Amino acid sequence: MKKKIVFNIFFCLSFLINAQVKDTIVHFPKNKNDAKKEQLLFMVEGDSTATASIPLNEIVILPDLKFNSSLKRKKYLILARKTRKVYPYAKMAADTLTKIVTQLENIKKKRYKKKYIKNMQKFMEERFTKELKKFSRTEGQILIKLVHRQTGRTMFDLIKNYRSGWKAFWYEKTAHLFNISLKKEFDPTNVYEDYLIEDILERSFQNDILVRQPPAVKFNLFELIDKWKVHEPTAVN
Repeated sequence: MKKKIVFNIFFCLSFLINAQVKDTIVHFPKNKNDAKKEQLLFMVEGDSTATASIPLNEIVILPDLKFNSSLKRKKYLILARKTRKVYPYAKMAADTLTKIVTQLENIKKKRYKKKYIKNMQKFMEERFTKELKKFSRTEGQILIKLVHRQTGRTMFDLIKNYRSGWKAFWYEKTAHLFNISLKKEFDPTNVYEDYLIEDILERSFQNDILVRQPPAVKFNLFELIDKWKVHEPTAVN
């Protein structure tokens, strides 16, 4: 039973450029009566137009982590280990979903669409079931939330759209036997644990532990940091 639930958690999902900057001195007249003046312009590799400034990626400066108890620190470290373990699967899920949607748009006949989904199911089962069987209940629930973060859709909705509403209903009921909800959303604005997961992801991206993929769920990390710095719960659930 656990094998079936864990597999169906994953099945339903059945620019970066390292620019080299060069600078050059360009002479140009401000107007017809002025002498020529110098301005430092930059040429970014891959761009044909000089610019007076260099566009930089936004960098979030995360606050130092402080724990008022060894238990909270331990829980955070456990959450970090589990989040880093399952995130690559959520990322692959988003990539796979994009591929499936693109392919289905190009398939006109309904029976061919069903055949394509069935083939994807077989491929995913052979490729990932063995690995997903090793996930714990909490890792499975984190995965479900991260799938929502990366796709903008809950696991329940994905199963409903790609396998039918009846199966989605029963998968949800069966999942409850393991205390897992397929309808769980990623909500760092209102759920403290989800904010901690986002904190873990951002630190992992900045330290090249995980590969960044833009989330489908919209939120402002700066605002989250300010909010939870003031309203942080007394304990991590």
